[in-house]
Amino acid sequence: MLFDFFPSRTMTMYIARMFSARIIAVLLMLVLVLQMLNLLSESGHILATKGNGQMELLRFVALRLPQLVSRFLPYSVLLATIITLATLNQNSEVIAMKAAGLSAHQILAPLFLVATVTSVLTFAFNERVNVRATATLKAWQDVDYGAVPPDTDLKTNVWMQDGPNILFARTVTGRGPTTDMGDVSWYRRDPTGMVTEIVHAPHARFAHPGWRFDHPSSFDVQSARRTDLGAAHVYATGVDPAQVIVRKTDADGESLWRLSDSITAIRAAGYRTSELDGKWWHKLSGPLSAVLMPLLGAVAAFGLARSGKLFVRAVIGMALGFAYFVVDNAALAMGNFGGYTPFLAAWSPFLLFLLIGETVLIRTEE
Repeated sequence: MLFDFFPSRTMTMYIARMFSARIIAVLLMLVLVLQMLNLLSESGHILATKGNGQMELLRFVALRLPQLVSRFLPYSVLLATIITLATLNQNSEVIAMKAAGLSAHQILAPLFLVATVTSVLTFAFNERVNVRATATLKAWQDVDYGAVPPDTDLKTNVWMQDGPNILFARTVTGRGPTTDMGDVSWYRRDPTGMVTEIVHAPHARFAHPGWRFDHPSSFDVQSARRTDLGAAHVYATGVDPAQVIVRKTDADGESLWRLSDSITAIRAAGYRTSELDGKWWHKLSGPLSAVLMPLLGAVAAFGLARSGKLFVRAVIGMALGFAYFVVDNAALAMGNFGGYTPFLAAWSPFLLFLLIGETVLIRTEE
């Protein structure tokens, strides 16, 4: 029996159903409370925009919901682990399982199974739902909850350097040679940094090199005179479409494959990608954190010499779980500053707490 990881189908299904139900219950509780607080803080900004009403509030809830689910699902697995194991311990079911010859790892096996399925579903949910909702919500917030053009690759409020001059686009759509800019302005600056001319156009397209402004108008700062320049002119020859990707790539709003393309384009343009590399790896290690939670919360089931202090053991399990999330965020920050390599920043917390959890479990129970 000791060599069979799932010795009893009935027991596996019993614990798995109990654990799954508690994950869903805890997740619903967290998401409902946080969604309500977030809506209260943002409703004033949403309704301040002319024309917004109840439908815009519901839209905000729909776009914010995937972010909350993705962010707090690992926390839900942790809390559900502690609740499930504490319940089994309090009802002496753990003692019965141990008396039947089950090891600690066998008792935790159904939890690992559910947590693995949860990790796979979380990754798929992030790639198919959460990244799209995040990108849409960010674009909506960038225009102060106003009208957003219906484009899946929209970027807003993009500033780009053209030598001493500045190019600004209210909206940017497309990628590479097909990049289009809307409500675009080019600021000519003198050697002292003062703006001497502002060229504005409702639309601009990449002209290989530079950007072709459609029906531009020029405003001379010194004379305060506005002049229509005709059908089309080319400006900002020092701005490449890769600058748009560099300045506006949001790892949270791009899928794993889309982010890979962005990183490749940024590298080709000669820019540093360490921060994005770390977030690329974290798209894999982040969902997998759910697998760690049964191991870190296992102290609630077995504890320290059966002292009977169930609440203390639950607090210890919760502290181990939350310590993982703290270290995970700190490692990502270190990776952004160049202290860790991107791979190490994303995976070192997972490997560290895997070793810690296994060490605690083996030394106390196995």
